[in-house]
Amino acid sequence: MRYLTAGESHGPRLTAIIEGIPAGLPLTAEDINEDLRRRQGGYGRGGRMKIESDQVVFTSGVRHGKTTGAPITMDVINKDHQKWLDIMSAEDIEDRLKSKRKITHPRPGHADLVGGIKYRFDDLRNSLERSSARETTMRVAVGAVAKRLLAELDVEIANHVVVFGGKEIDVPENLTVAEIKQRAAQSEVSIVNQEREQEIKDYIDQIKRDGDTIGGVVETVVGGVPVGLGSYVQWDRKLDARLAQAVVSINAFKGVEFGLGFEAGYRKGSQVMDEILWSKEDGYTRRTNNLGGFEGGMTNGQPIVVRGVMKPIPTLYKHLM
Repeated sequence: MRYLTAGESHGPRLTAIIEGIPAGLPLTAEDINEDLRRRQGGYGRGGRMKIESDQVVFTSGVRHGKTTGAPITMDVINKDHQKWLDIMSAEDIEDRLKSKRKITHPRPGHADLVGGIKYRFDDLRNSLERSSARETTMRVAVGAVAKRLLAELDVEIANHVVVFGGKEIDVPENLTVAEIKQRAAQSEVSIVNQEREQEIKDYIDQIKRDGDTIGGVVETVVGGVPVGLGSYVQWDRKLDARLAQAVVSINAFKGVEFGLGFEAGYRKGSQVMDEILWSKEDGYTRRTNNLGGFEGGMTNGQPIVVRGVMKPIPTLYKHLM
């Protein structure tokens, strides 16, 4: 499977094209819209999230509620575009209109300046519009299609936040993937420990009052994964490497780890390696899952545990020196 996304933050629409989804998969717009609603929800969300109410439209690859095997095209309309018709016009316009909302002051930590230098823009809006996190709308849509396919194979996926701006969230031990998914869905801040909910909300409120932003760490757990996905034979066939690239390609994500991750660098080998067990009932299993479900770039039958670290967003409400 492969995909492409297109569209600008304040353009008329966002688009994704997916190739490689087999024919006959039951798929509806609501399968995608459910995840789009989750993306736009959450405590402390920005003003843009309140403006848009994203709904996907299929324009190819789905007929009568099932995929056809052809490339799937999905569109999401940007409602806010109506306020930007001149500024984001595809046709040439008068110079006096071109100067409206022109950006010449770049934000540290964003693609504004480097994109302007690379592509020789005199209006940094050309960088901002495409590099905006609004693009992740279609990543979520593509991911929802992938999750729909994986559900047919009894693969479960859950994600939750484990660090909020330096505040670590205590995660109860031995939660199933389904329990993590349920608890995170019930939380406005996508955490599994409800006792910390109000503390995190208060912290977010204080950060906003200070005119600042925070980063965090998100954990994804995947259960029901068979042994042997990925390969050790070439660098670009290793599944953990491909997932790492996917994670750090998300806007503002600066690092990724599996299982113990960077903690493994502080431990001895005997404290890290997952002891191999065998039984007639379960076959090969592991006593622990410190490696996050991967060995040699391949899945080993344990749940995949991957975390991504997101830096604070660069749109601050106070000036830097």
